[in-house]
Amino acid sequence: MLRYLPFLLIIALTIYAFIDCLNTPEEEVKHLPKVVWVIIILLFSIVGPVVWLFAGRQRSGVGGGRARRTQWIAPDDNPEFLRSLNEDRDKDKDKD
Repeated sequence: MLRYLPFLLIIALTIYAFIDCLNTPEEEVKHLPKVVWVIIILLFSIVGPVVWLFAGRQRSGVGGGRARRTQWIAPDDNPEFLRSLNEDRDKDKDKD
């Protein structure tokens, strides 16, 4: 089983880099067009994914991760939603 581990790690790294490249917006891709990066990742199974992860896309600042386009907030943490509940409750009190 252990003899298959390096092969499985290479496959996992390639799949991760491939999906990451496809999900990265075009404006965040550096140095080459996105299509070329996909070809490099798929043709050069060890070097391609590593180069993509280190040089292919813009990195966010320290402590970051990727920048989110929109952030979902649970209703109980959303101040606008809580405010609307208070307004609805006040309207119901005025009606009674």
